[in-house]
Amino acid sequence: MVANLISRTDMAKKPAIRSKKIRASAKGRQCTAQISGICMQQNETVVFAHLPSGTHGMGYKSDDYWGGYCCSACHDAIDGRRPYKWKSGERESLLLRILHNSWRLMIDEGVIVIKGANV
Repeated sequence: MVANLISRTDMAKKPAIRSKKIRASAKGRQCTAQISGICMQQNETVVFAHLPSGTHGMGYKSDDYWGGYCCSACHDAIDGRRPYKWKSGERESLLLRILHNSWRLMIDEGVIVIKGANV
């Protein structure tokens, strides 16, 4: 049994982690979602899109590290504001790809620093 797990209730009580540097790093980026038939391929509409998490909800965005670079059309599809017929597991796979690709860019450029990493 693991006794040190943080419960969802404990996480919800913590204030969200906010970083202007992370959010600003989206300006002029390429969309990391690139949803087929949806993506605008227009860097000027790319924002840092907060992705769903266990601590987000109505009026409360996920932490600023939990997201990635998305054009406005892909962001709308992910958030359900734009209709898209997701195949089974497709949305979840896309969210992980967005996180990985965006984090890699942020780490490579020093927006996010991991102590002890050989970048």
